[in-house]
Amino acid sequence: GDDMKEAADQSLKAYQVASTAAETKLPPTHPVILGLALNIYVFYYEILNSPERACHLAKKAFDVAISELDSLNEESFKDITLIMQLLRDNLTLWTS
Repeated sequence: GDDMKEAADQSLKAYQVASTAAETKLPPTHPVILGLALNIYVFYYEILNSPERACHLAKKAFDVAISELDSLNEESFKDITLIMQLLRDNLTLWTS
């Protein structure tokens, strides 16, 4: 009911604040950015019941990360590619 909607609205605001803060300080391929993105897209899909938005945003993040793969350092490559795989798995699941 109303409590669920209020909780979802507050959660979305918190995600937006966290995303804005992270995006101003970190590159788009940073594991924190990608992990936060993954959580936000699942939130859009499962809580806000907005699969189109979830898919659009996940594809955008995945495409940006793909374009930056050549510039990754070895240290974070494994973490980044793991999160990218999860993004891709969700996209595949959500669009099938």
